[in-house]
Amino acid sequence: MKFKVILILLLLSVISNSTAQEIKSPPFGKGIFNLVGKDSSWTMKVGARMQFLALASWENNDGELINGESNFLVRRARLKFDGYALTPKLKYKLELGLSNRDISGSSVYTSNTPRYILDAVIKWNFYKNFEFWFGQTKLPGNRERVISSGNLQFVDRSILNAGFNIDRDVGVQFRHHFNLTENFIIREIIAISQGEGRNVTTGNLGGFEYTGRLEFLPFGLFPKNGDYLGSSLNRPETPKLAIGITYDFNNNAVKTRSNQGAYMITDTGYYETNITTIFVDAAFKHKGFSFMGEYADRDAEDPIAKDDEGIPTGQVAQVGNAVNLQAGYLFKSNWEVASRYSNVDLSKSITGESTVNEYTLGVSKYIVGHKLKVQSDFTYVDTENINSRLAYRLQFDIHF
Repeated sequence: MKFKVILILLLLSVISNSTAQEIKSPPFGKGIFNLVGKDSSWTMKVGARMQFLALASWENNDGELINGESNFLVRRARLKFDGYALTPKLKYKLELGLSNRDISGSSVYTSNTPRYILDAVIKWNFYKNFEFWFGQTKLPGNRERVISSGNLQFVDRSILNAGFNIDRDVGVQFRHHFNLTENFIIREIIAISQGEGRNVTTGNLGGFEYTGRLEFLPFGLFPKNGDYLGSSLNRPETPKLAIGITYDFNNNAVKTRSNQGAYMITDTGYYETNITTIFVDAAFKHKGFSFMGEYADRDAEDPIAKDDEGIPTGQVAQVGNAVNLQAGYLFKSNWEVASRYSNVDLSKSITGESTVNEYTLGVSKYIVGHKLKVQSDFTYVDTENINSRLAYRLQFDIHF
């Protein structure tokens, strides 16, 4: 509560001292307001976004729907600040989450406080096409995770992302891009991070996490960074393709899903094992058609956590693989129909988990692109030896 009061007072202070600033009121979806230093030595764009979600689900018992559940949520409520300091080559981004689901996960590892900070990162374009990032932000993992939750094609991400993503972490990233030919663009990203996720304050319990990603765009850039936007809202007149490959190595990882999941705790400390995650993904767009596909694979040197005497603790690293395939068509009326198939196949002999298949059909109306939209989807979940499930979701997004 104190944090929210301080944040509101800070915003009011910035606005009240705006006599030394130039305040611009941007169009809807481009931020609440822009601050520009009197000498143009710095800028700050302030934005906000909200997602309101209604959902219902049922178990399918031989054709009979049972155990119905429903829920209404403020799924996300966030404040965003970005701009540059001294030079446009030195950019920054700060994103704060205020909804219960945004700040959940407080524990001894986060000093028993809510996890307000999503992104807090500085981006320095220090030489030509080279950038150096420092701070907390998303690692260069699977494409679906890097796409903002406000720019998704469906109400939320797939079960591949839920089980395999490497999310955010604290560390450094080096980014570069170059043209192989006039149109063929290659991007390279290398990240070194703490390896335990966001907002961890207890220090580095295991080793470091090393992530490398290559992206290939053989037909040139997507309009307005459309390779990291759900749907084909920019309707490229010529085909656009992006292919990405990520390799992630978490040395002496202490959590069940690399830098995510639960800590593998023993009587004397933490169980450590090397965890490797690989992602291969692709995005294709042409006019109103869009396609995205992803494959994920995770392995561990010794996935079964043991204490000092070699006795299993009951915790295991979540190893296995997953596939996500989705496609959609956006009509000129900005209504879209889309479908998705997702499969997660964890190593049953290790994790004891069953194979899960999800089939989703979505319908969306983009009123002002991703900034103002209504999305809904139906999902059928098929799990081995467990009753299948049906789910319906309806979500409203507004982004200032």
